[in-house]
Amino acid sequence: MTLLLLAGTGEARRIAQALAERGTDAVASLAGATRQAETLALPTRSGGFGGEAGFRAYLAANGITAVLDTTHPFAARITARTARVCAELGLPYLYHLRAPWVAGPGDRWTHIDREEDAAALIPPGRTVFLGTGRQTLARFSGLEGRRVICRQIDPPTAPFPFEGGEFLIGRPPFSVAQERDVFSQLGIDVLVVKNAGGAASRTKLTAAADLDLPVLMIRRPPPPDAPIAETVQACLDWVDRL
Repeated sequence: MTLLLLAGTGEARRIAQALAERGTDAVASLAGATRQAETLALPTRSGGFGGEAGFRAYLAANGITAVLDTTHPFAARITARTARVCAELGLPYLYHLRAPWVAGPGDRWTHIDREEDAAALIPPGRTVFLGTGRQTLARFSGLEGRRVICRQIDPPTAPFPFEGGEFLIGRPPFSVAQERDVFSQLGIDVLVVKNAGGAASRTKLTAAADLDLPVLMIRRPPPPDAPIAETVQACLDWVDRL
């Protein structure tokens, strides 16, 4: 067996470490969205495959016999393509999808379907914190007229795509206290996030609740019609069964 691990999440790092310790024949792949990504314990390639044809060619050339997809819950296009190609080729495929966040006491969440929906719910003049990353930043262009702060890991290589925006550079994880301090110092009025799930990045939601800040929560895209595992252990158990 030669396993392809589509990585890019904290769970992927833990799975890669466990596979390396077991001596599993596996290679990890990163999309290359982060310029200085943390090192994985497996041999790692970075960058796209060159579309579906390139992905199929990579699978064949490298003798890949199974694919474990641990990409971000919002990497819907990559996941849909991978699940479909694996089904067509008869390759075992598993999608790791961590449980979504659920609002609790003190949370002031409004659920939206798209980034573009945020503008109608945030009055002009407000200060908005985008915890959504830079890849979908242009979809928030309707927020022009507000102060918009987008946090990302890498320094920007291009100007903010609309007026009133600024970048905040920071590498997670962040504690609840750190998030509270950032929101207070910047005078944040509303937080916008994607429902990525996971304990590590939920600290910003806890901080928002502590400060009584409203949150716009972007719903997840639908998952593929394929086997799904919620935990790292379930993914490792699947590998063991192959």
